[in-house]
Amino acid sequence: MKRAKLDMFMSLSRQRSVQVLIFIGLVYVLMVGFEVPFVFKTGFSLVSKEGEGFANRHLNSKAFVLESEEDVEEKKAPNRPLDVPLRVGISNQSNSRPERKIREMHTLLSNLVFDGSSVNMNSTDGFSGILKSAKEAFEVGKKFWEELELHKQEVVPVEKSNKTEECPHSISISGSEFQEKGRILVLPCGLTLGSHITVVGKPRKAHPEHDPKISLLKDGQFLMVSQFMMELQGLKTVDGEDPPRILHFNPRLRGDWSGKPVIEHNTCYRMQWGTAQRCDGWRSKDNEETVDEQVKCENWIRDNDENHSEQSKSSWWLNRLITGRTKKVSIDWPFPFLEDKLFVLTLSAGFEGYHINVDGRHVTSFPYRTGFALEDATGLWMNGDIDVDSVFAASLPATHPNFAPQRHLDMSNRWKAPPLLDQPVDMFIGILSAGNHFAERMAIRRSWMQHQLIRSSNVVARFFVALHARKEVNVELKKEAEFFGDIVIVPYMDHYDLVVLKTVAICEYGVRVISAKNIMKCDDDTFVRVDAVIKEVNKIPENRSLYIGNINYHHKPLRSGKWAVTYEEWPEEDYPSYANGPGYIVSSDIANFVVSEFDSHNLKLFKMEDVSMGMWVEKFNSSRPVEYAHSLKFSQSGCVDDYYSAHYQSPRQMICMWNKLQQLGKPRCCNMR
Repeated sequence: MKRAKLDMFMSLSRQRSVQVLIFIGLVYVLMVGFEVPFVFKTGFSLVSKEGEGFANRHLNSKAFVLESEEDVEEKKAPNRPLDVPLRVGISNQSNSRPERKIREMHTLLSNLVFDGSSVNMNSTDGFSGILKSAKEAFEVGKKFWEELELHKQEVVPVEKSNKTEECPHSISISGSEFQEKGRILVLPCGLTLGSHITVVGKPRKAHPEHDPKISLLKDGQFLMVSQFMMELQGLKTVDGEDPPRILHFNPRLRGDWSGKPVIEHNTCYRMQWGTAQRCDGWRSKDNEETVDEQVKCENWIRDNDENHSEQSKSSWWLNRLITGRTKKVSIDWPFPFLEDKLFVLTLSAGFEGYHINVDGRHVTSFPYRTGFALEDATGLWMNGDIDVDSVFAASLPATHPNFAPQRHLDMSNRWKAPPLLDQPVDMFIGILSAGNHFAERMAIRRSWMQHQLIRSSNVVARFFVALHARKEVNVELKKEAEFFGDIVIVPYMDHYDLVVLKTVAICEYGVRVISAKNIMKCDDDTFVRVDAVIKEVNKIPENRSLYIGNINYHHKPLRSGKWAVTYEEWPEEDYPSYANGPGYIVSSDIANFVVSEFDSHNLKLFKMEDVSMGMWVEKFNSSRPVEYAHSLKFSQSGCVDDYYSAHYQSPRQMICMWNKLQQLGKPRCCNMR
């Protein structure tokens, strides 16, 4: 009996267990039924790219908070624009995010326009000269661009138009050959640091000169003149235009208006001469800048004081004022050049400027003028009262860094710029570049522009280039811009004094095209640690106007030398506080102010673009406080420990610094050029 009851109890238990299992199974099926559509709608696309999404998280500490893996996926930009707008994470819910699209840029040109129609070109505030130059440059640039657009079908292919140019290490020709070649020695690839040119020649005896341009003469009068000119010229220029004089060296044995032998140096671009440097026999002042630790002018006038100090010079003038002109000045080795006497002159390219030695003795040094590079000096020209015996150039560059784009451009899709997305970015980086700087741009594309913040379009970088004087350079520039998608062409004829217009174009592009929170400006020889710069910006509280860089306070304009500024250009004794040009950052409200002032013709333009930005920020600061942030890690002179940006980096150094940053995870300099 007990056995039967037990069997009946076990049977009922089994039935209940089966019923429970069936119930659990039904619940499981129902749960799976509801879960499957959810997974199909939201999960599979994320699971397939889970690693990719997490690998590309935003590195910026001020980035938007990511609420799901879907948000992480959206932060990754595609490599290239698609044929249709990108749709990511679209939901039917009313509170879903708006559709994000890729912006398509239909033009390579900047929107910056300058016609000067409503600007007073005759103003006396020191800015009229640059305004006139800007108007002319935009007019010429417009014609050049229209020519490119109209005749693009007639453009000769790169392989035919840019044949590989030989770059000999040295060149030697006789005086007769030099004369046959029109007194021009062609330097195919220009000069480089350490290059030197030796000229053996003999100044002719003085001859009567009746030209009133040299001296004001009455009818029948004449002046005995003996002088010659030696120039480094930029021969690779547009047809029909005089080549720029990168260095004008003019010894005047007799015939100078001062009545004494003089050596004059200068530069000339587009028929505009710079400020002359005259060496008239007195040694340069002790407090005057030197060139590679060499004085600009050595002495050749003998006075009682063998050192020819400033005190001696003052005493000489005082004695002359008292005693009159009765006492003649004696001459010691009267002049580096004597009539009808053979000389050996050596012109060498140093780190800071050109140096002239005659018969083994240093005579003069001339600091490099802005706007010219050593590779631009593609010809030596001589003329005047001189007979040349021979010319020898050595230590010349083995390759030309700029004039052969096919040597440097890697036309690979991997270096193309990522697309612009329809969202504001944390920072826009505008890079100033020149049309023929193919090597510099390619090095940046292969180095710090590969940073994940740029590849994911959270930071955007673009090169800003004006039109070049050589048509073939513009042709290659346009091809490069169309392929890589990272060049903005500012439609004016390039010139150093107008670099400031590229800075205005960077501001315009950053606020009106990119909608960036902050705008950084740098040069194409500047290496930028993008993440370090972002962290430095994030130190400034939100909603504050900022100006960050290596800031100069109470800096005075130089009135002579490479960075000489005349009183007409800048009448004040101090510059406003300004950040050095190779790398600085402004907030978008400052950039927008700059563009608005430019549009309304109220923006003052100065030939030094970094000083101009300091001037604009100072004006903005008068109405809204600006946070000035100074750091020496925005290196002006090269590469320093734990740098944010490093200036004066060659293409090789760019690649080396990027490789070290990737391999070591720490910023390290590459001390090679």
